[in-house]
Amino acid sequence: MPNFQELSARGRERGRRALERVRHARHPLHGWRRWAVIGVQALVGLFLLFALVNLALWFSIDRPGGAIRQALWEVEALAYSPLDGQNASDQRFTALYGEALSAEPEAAEIRDYFADQSRRGQFVLEHVMVQRMDALNGGLDARVFPPGVYVGLRAMGPDTAPMVYVTRHMAHFMFFPRHAYILVVPEQGEATVFSASVNEKLDDDAEHPNQLRARLQTYEVGAYDFPSSGQAVHLMTRVSDEVAGDALERLEAAARELEEAEATYGVLAPNSNTVIGCLLEDAGVMTREERSGALLAVRAPGLGAECV
Repeated sequence: MPNFQELSARGRERGRRALERVRHARHPLHGWRRWAVIGVQALVGLFLLFALVNLALWFSIDRPGGAIRQALWEVEALAYSPLDGQNASDQRFTALYGEALSAEPEAAEIRDYFADQSRRGQFVLEHVMVQRMDALNGGLDARVFPPGVYVGLRAMGPDTAPMVYVTRHMAHFMFFPRHAYILVVPEQGEATVFSASVNEKLDDDAEHPNQLRARLQTYEVGAYDFPSSGQAVHLMTRVSDEVAGDALERLEAAARELEEAEATYGVLAPNSNTVIGCLLEDAGVMTREERSGALLAVRAPGLGAECV
């Protein structure tokens, strides 16, 4: 009977022969075709890596009802999101919220729903619900949404058919980064969104398209970060229950300072997420450690970078 050393030597020899066969194997393709296949394989591998990282981060967040159930709900919410300019049917709203809300909820009922959701940490604000709030209430304000300061994260993708039907699922569950914005919901008056991006996305005729700028506007259809068909599911975090009296003035001042700084966009930083993170830190609602946290930084690259 062979002893352990003989078995080990045989195993090493078999491994060496297998490696030699691979090393000297004749590839069926040659020249540019071979490198094209290698390039495609590399892209697929990178895609799968991004998917695994993003899914791992997604599942690391505590979800009401469990991660699997929430994932299926978000898949459904993305599928039910109508194209821009179209309205979601009552059946779609009932399919998504039938367990939590009545078929025709009052404004106070919706507000109580989101008050409960916001206490759980990160929660979802999606396109079908926003359309219902707009139809019921004429917009999003404290009558249908708990007052406070929120950070919204959304995936980025096209809003028009046919690509939107595929890319909005891929962007939400597979690709990162996320784009961050600040939503301010006061006790009285309209909700306001602070959106930062490059000039060319906020102004088609911008003189310096790659410079960072910010926009402060009512959170409504047409606003840069309002949920749309391509960015249908937004992940929201309530960072403050109260809105300071000078909150909007401070955001307006921040927008002016950013424009005067003439900062040029960087893939990782400085970018729009850097601007959002620095504002939250300066306002005292988020520490440097929190805005530099691995989860938030990877899903929204730039939040942990040095302030511009």
